[in-house]
Order: sequence, then structure tokens, then C-alpha cells
Amino acid sequence: MMKRNVDCPCGEKIVGADEDDLIAKTQKHLAENHPGHEYTPEQILYIAY
Repeated sequence: MMKRNVDCPCGEKIVGADEDDLIAKTQKHLAENHPGHEYTPEQILYIAY
């Protein structure tokens, strides 16, 4: 099952077309909105659904 969604604690819902897109969008959201909070692709997929 491909994971395509992440719910950020700030309330933002991040949706990707596929896992690679989800990782890129999540990392961009973190960089723009939560400087200093960086997650690896593995960590992002762990919290994704």
C-alpha cells in the first residue's frame, strides 16, 4: 500500500501523488514552516498513511 498523506501537527494536511512526491512536499513544508525540523524520507513514510 502506497502512503500518500501526512498530517502535520500544525494542522496542515500534505498529500502527494506518490511516496516520492509526498516526501518532497513534506520536506518543503517543514523547511518553509518549521525551520530546524528535518525528517528523513524513512521518518516521513513512518508517519504517513
